[in-house]
Amino acid sequence: MDDLLVVERIRKAWDVVALEDVSLRLPPGHIMGIAGPNGSGKTTLIRLILGHIRPDGGAIRVFGDDPGLSGRAIRSRIGFVLDRPISYEHLSVTRLGRLVADFYADWDEVEFQRLLDEFELPGRRRASALSRGMRVKLGLALALAHNAELLVLDEPTTGLDPVFRRELLARLSAIIADGRTSVLFSTQILTDLDRVADFAVFLRGGRVVFSGPKDDLLDRWAIVRGGPELAAAAGADAVRGIRRSRMGFDVLFDDMDAAKPYCDGPAVLERPTLDDVFLLLGSKESQ
Repeated sequence: MDDLLVVERIRKAWDVVALEDVSLRLPPGHIMGIAGPNGSGKTTLIRLILGHIRPDGGAIRVFGDDPGLSGRAIRSRIGFVLDRPISYEHLSVTRLGRLVADFYADWDEVEFQRLLDEFELPGRRRASALSRGMRVKLGLALALAHNAELLVLDEPTTGLDPVFRRELLARLSAIIADGRTSVLFSTQILTDLDRVADFAVFLRGGRVVFSGPKDDLLDRWAIVRGGPELAAAAGADAVRGIRRSRMGFDVLFDDMDAAKPYCDGPAVLERPTLDDVFLLLGSKESQ
């Protein structure tokens, strides 16, 4: 089956380069998490995928079409929850649903009302009076009520309580069970990515430093922790990051076998966590 989303060598510049040579692919029925520090380009990438802005180079295909040229047709198949206040916040939750319904031929009012009940969202309350968590729930209800085939979320779990975060991630996993729908979400919370993502993308300084199946990364990569002698590993082909620690250095390898020769003496070989990968990938000591 063809990939639902294809991003090929995208470039976008503002006053400085926001994204450079970014590529990724998302097949149907999967979840992709995009992680990176503030300013790494996560939100810019999402806006490009949604067709809100145009790239300076490269190509994006959503359902096989350019989102910038086939905007309305593509957006009718996308549900999105952005990390910013909902427009028309003076409207009640129910009236906001009626407004959004006009944009989607496949809007399902029964499903929208069911989601409001499930999320315990008061229909008469103004959107402006909702808490951060309730706003995310409202955005998700609006996104899911028109049978979206791609759900795009920009840091949806930031600032949420742990209980609702877990509930939201469980729902994302349930959404893709039909094998047709995919989810793309950005995050700085690596435990969220670890819990539900099939694919992981790490951005740093507007560039992709890793893109691929999350399990491949966790199964094949390794981290070696040891003394100052590990600094010599920086030039190895398999090294993807190195940083100083209190005891010496932590070195990230993209191949477990390539890491083993550096484990003589007091050095320790471990499987990396996603936090290790996030902190070490492209770290300055490795440049």
